[in-house]
Amino acid sequence: MSPDASSVSQLSIIQPDDFHVHLRSDDLLPLTVDHISRQFARAIVMPNLRPPVTTAALAANYREDILAAIPPGRSFEPMMTLYLTDRTSPEDIREAKRSGFIFAVKYYPAGATTNSDSGVTDLMARGKVFEALTDVGMPLLVHGEVTDFSVDIFDREKKFIDSQLSYLKEEFPGMKIVLEHITTEDAVQFVDDAPKNIAATITAHHLLINRNSLFVGGINPHHYCLPVVKRERHRLALLDAATSGSAKYFLGTDSAPHERATKESACGCAGIYSALTAMELYAEAFDSVGKLEALECFSSINGANFYGLEINKRKATLRRKVRQVPEELPYHSGAVVPFRSGETVDWSFSLDEI
Repeated sequence: MSPDASSVSQLSIIQPDDFHVHLRSDDLLPLTVDHISRQFARAIVMPNLRPPVTTAALAANYREDILAAIPPGRSFEPMMTLYLTDRTSPEDIREAKRSGFIFAVKYYPAGATTNSDSGVTDLMARGKVFEALTDVGMPLLVHGEVTDFSVDIFDREKKFIDSQLSYLKEEFPGMKIVLEHITTEDAVQFVDDAPKNIAATITAHHLLINRNSLFVGGINPHHYCLPVVKRERHRLALLDAATSGSAKYFLGTDSAPHERATKESACGCAGIYSALTAMELYAEAFDSVGKLEALECFSSINGANFYGLEINKRKATLRRKVRQVPEELPYHSGAVVPFRSGETVDWSFSLDEI
């Protein structure tokens, strides 16, 4: 326990939602849906499959696959998203809104992260789509990095904010924007200074580790994600933002599974799988600065309010209880290595009986 940690042994909160998760597809779905539905009532599901989810019809098919993977007796709502491409039209946006099950559109700069090769090549040319998003009140979810290889990888979030996100804020002042999985104090400053229609998600791993963690005991591919973890001062800025009580920050795990062999390879994939112990990890982070009381707003209220959703009725309990994290999680065609593999978490999460 850190010097700032509280002595609280139990915390009751409203059941949380995850506003950024990768569930993947096919034989990985039973694993990811099992884990995410153990804790969260709802989740914003990322569309970067192969092929990407670019239309309402594709989103409907993907949603049916997810619903079919929910374990019996569980209640879980997948909130679908569309993948923004150079071919996305305003009518695609209006059709998505009419669907009732698509809640946002995701912007990936082409080549920015896993399965993002279909992403947007010219952000400035998507003005009609952004006008449609503004008209229907649907958020644009932003992977906030430039892909210019002349820009240092640790500076790509700041460069994106300065060169592109500031443009979006000024040119489309009514559009809801979520800057996803923020990693820097620069992002915190931008969101703090922006109007209330601009918010950010923060992952558990960006609250708990800094870039040193990539190199402890050699290169650790299971701590490699995009955006990459940054310096300690940035981690502390994220922790201050998440625990501040500001309505602009909410939970988005960015939990992203890869088969073990594709992580532990000559060119390992980016992604950290945290869904198994997501709330336990967030509790650790908040507890490390004595701010457990701020966890409920961050995990269960702020995101729902930003998306215009009802607050969940069910309650959940976090108990201070050390437990072991499995070294790997087998599934049909391989295994996923979870965050904290073979180590421990300090908390245990459970949903209260209805």
